[in-house]
Amino acid sequence: MSKNQYTVGLLFLIAGAVILLGKLGLFAFIGTNFWPLFLLIPGILLHVLFFGRLLPPYVLIPGAILTINAFIFFFSMASGWSNMQYLWPFMILSVAAGLYEYHLFDTYRPKFPLTLAIVLALAAVSFFIIMLVWGWGLYIIAAFLIAAGAWLVAGRKARW
Repeated sequence: MSKNQYTVGLLFLIAGAVILLGKLGLFAFIGTNFWPLFLLIPGILLHVLFFGRLLPPYVLIPGAILTINAFIFFFSMASGWSNMQYLWPFMILSVAAGLYEYHLFDTYRPKFPLTLAIVLALAAVSFFIIMLVWGWGLYIIAAFLIAAGAWLVAGRKARW
């Protein structure tokens, strides 16, 4: 048996196994439940390669974005995608975390990434608070009005 015939036979075996596993639904299960791994693994790999001194510090920006967003997607898959209405500001926060990592681990400590990270973090926190208030805002306003009214009524009776 020649080497080419052996290689072609091995490729046929692998292709047949992949087709059979695909027809049995293995890849659909993995694709449906574990697709955030395709974000998490490169994100962690970028961090490992940076700390192994193989890549420059700016790779920490996409590394943090990929890693944090993978965890957001895992959490959303586990708890329900309706939670994304509250979690989307964490995607902005992932960019801020990446910029902060870049500032922290670059030898020159550039100021612009730090400034941008702070601005993005404040924006993300503000959006998160707005999303919480948006959902619970009417209840908070109603409770505030009731408390203010009760204070005014009780305060007026106490003075007379």
